[in-house]
Amino acid sequence: MTTTIANRKLVEVCYTPGQYHLYQEQFEIVVVIDVLRATSAITTALHCGVKSIIPVATVDEALDYKSKGYIVGAERDGQIVEGFDFGNSPYAYMNPDFVGKTLVLTTTNGTQAINIAKENKTIVIGCLNNLEILCQWLSEQNKNVLILASGWKNKVNLEDTICGGAIADMLLETRKFRSDEDSTVAAKFIYRSAREHLWSFLRASSHRRRLIKLNIQRDVKYCLTLNTVPCIPILKNGELVRLDYSYAVNQNEVSV
Repeated sequence: MTTTIANRKLVEVCYTPGQYHLYQEQFEIVVVIDVLRATSAITTALHCGVKSIIPVATVDEALDYKSKGYIVGAERDGQIVEGFDFGNSPYAYMNPDFVGKTLVLTTTNGTQAINIAKENKTIVIGCLNNLEILCQWLSEQNKNVLILASGWKNKVNLEDTICGGAIADMLLETRKFRSDEDSTVAAKFIYRSAREHLWSFLRASSHRRRLIKLNIQRDVKYCLTLNTVPCIPILKNGELVRLDYSYAVNQNEVSV
């Protein structure tokens, strides 16, 4: 049974962390997305057996954790930061040596967005890899949902907008949610324009071009593939852990 429009929960898309303050008061759940590549990597890591990930905003914080013996990854401008062994490639987290371990991660955009939104909110991590399971869980929560795109250095990017539009579209289709903002309408229709040929649509995106210059096309293809990782990361006590939620996704899963 569907609710009347006035009684439906809100779902909105915020394009960058710099706009978060305009939305934050109305929403109980914030979905942070950074498709290329932080949230795709985080989701993959927890699916592949990593115990938890501590997201930090700065390289200095990451270095402090490293000095304390933590396994730490750091990325800036698409590249591994000097002095660290890995960054935010999803493939780096399919490492059997990481199973059961707590990792620390800082990235250019994604961990910044997580830290901006973490106060007094339920924070979950979204990407194209976990789209279906995430939307199913969100639809069951009966709470207002803000989709926070990490963007690129506080500018809008196409892949996060499309992912945000996909989440919003799927939630609106349940008729449990409504949307009041043009940002959500635009993201939804961009997603609908792109969904049948996502790879081709994103060929011109600015961040994809940045990553291709770094010769990591494999990462891009991985991150733009839908529903391969049935895992929802959630922030608990400053650490991202795997949410205990079972849902059958009819796609091939990633294996370690």
